Amino acid sequence: MAAPPRYPYRFSRRDRDRLTRTQPLTGRVIAVTGAGRGIGRAVAARLAAAGAAVAIGDLDAELAVETAGAIGAHAGGRLLGLSLDVTDTHSFEDFLRTVETRLGPIDVLINNAGIMWVGRFEEEPEEAALRQFDVNVHGVLRGMKLVIPGMRKRGRGHVVNIASAASKVAPAGEATYAATKHAVHGYSTAVRAELRGTGVHVSLVMPGVVDTELAVGTATGPTRRLTTDQVADAVLDVVLRPRFEVFVPRQVAALTRLAALLPGRARDALHHLLVPDQLAALSALSDRSVRAAYEQRTRTARHPEG
Repeated sequence: MAAPPRYPYRFSRRDRDRLTRTQPLTGRVIAVTGAGRGIGRAVAARLAAAGAAVAIGDLDAELAVETAGAIGAHAGGRLLGLSLDVTDTHSFEDFLRTVETRLGPIDVLINNAGIMWVGRFEEEPEEAALRQFDVNVHGVLRGMKLVIPGMRKRGRGHVVNIASAASKVAPAGEATYAATKHAVHGYSTAVRAELRGTGVHVSLVMPGVVDTELAVGTATGPTRRLTTDQVADAVLDVVLRPRFEVFVPRQVAALTRLAALLPGRARDALHHLLVPDQLAALSALSDRSVRAAYEQRTRTARHPEG
């Protein structure tokens, strides 16, 4: 099979127009979890515009169907909106089975669903900590275990895990969230080693702070808040050119490598300078109700936000 064309993950409007015309993902079936809103929705839209048949999974089934209809009307591709609870094995099995029945064998699974609680570690409700591990870690593991065996039999496939820069750093105020993303990084690394030579790829996309409901009220540090479109561009690029680690923005990769080489005090100083302190950001919020409303919804309404 010929290598896919090389595209930068910072797509200009001209790049996007060319991708829409050429549709390099035509014939590919891609499933995206937590895709009713936020990053997942932007990713689904970008992949559909590039020609892929896209299945949108979300705990809010009505939102998944609505999102699929909205994207499909614009992209003109095959879009499918389905109910998906990534914390439930039967739900995930039903989701994948329906996708394969209606769209065909899954070429790419984008594990995107995720939630975050922000605050002092000792004040975090146990329910919130357990819920983050259920969605952010076990939801990813479950998806990989269910989809990869079929990919391995076919000799091709790709799993893209939307992690976070928190896979490499740990901001104050995000102890459990950072722990879940470190876990996803470690698990993905090990699975990738097991899959070497099988034709199945594993990738990690690790953005900084993105302008979604998940990150409302949080700080970005010295970097700008990312848009969901920037992350969607990175995902499209890694689907076209599979590789293991993708940071958004790219400078984060250099900073994490530099930090690993520095002695303890210098590393701590760099961390203090560049990694946002979410406890300070939370204290500075004039209205905490929006952040509180999001966190309450993720614990009770059980709608993961990607």
